Amino acid sequence: MADPIPPGTTETRGDTHIVRFDVPLAHPVERVWLALSTPGGLRGWLAEAEMLEPHLGGPVTLRWLNSGTVASGTVTAWDVERIAEYTVEVHGRIRMHLEPGGARDGTVLRFLNEFRGTDDRRLDSLAGWHDHFTYLVDALAGTPADWSSWSRERWQELRDKYEARDFDAS
Repeated sequence: MADPIPPGTTETRGDTHIVRFDVPLAHPVERVWLALSTPGGLRGWLAEAEMLEPHLGGPVTLRWLNSGTVASGTVTAWDVERIAEYTVEVHGRIRMHLEPGGARDGTVLRFLNEFRGTDDRRLDSLAGWHDHFTYLVDALAGTPADWSSWSRERWQELRDKYEARDFDAS
């Protein structure tokens, strides 16, 4: 079965990397927005929002349930049902921009992650976000992530594909 997540792309300037994904989702903007902007929604595919004040300048603390990584920071952009952006330690700037489109009544998630680091970190990030977007598709379909069953094997498979740039377009 083909991967529902199109491969991400990157741009590098010095040691700053920008990872991008355009993820078509077969759900209306309002539903996707809840997955990106509320503690309950984020937990289903990304991380536990230990703190999230949903407004520009609000504090945010995310705890990744697959790795235990905790990242604190600030809400750096907020436009209801359109843009959620968190700039946090470790992961840098995480921007999620929703647009109506894709499948009937669907949404396109235009994602950007900007951070500083090595090329290995860039590949780790591509694989990690790709994996999380697979969880997002499942969560929107009614099956939120079971973090206790998360396996590094899927992530490693994705990382290996990004390193080889070997994604099946089918």
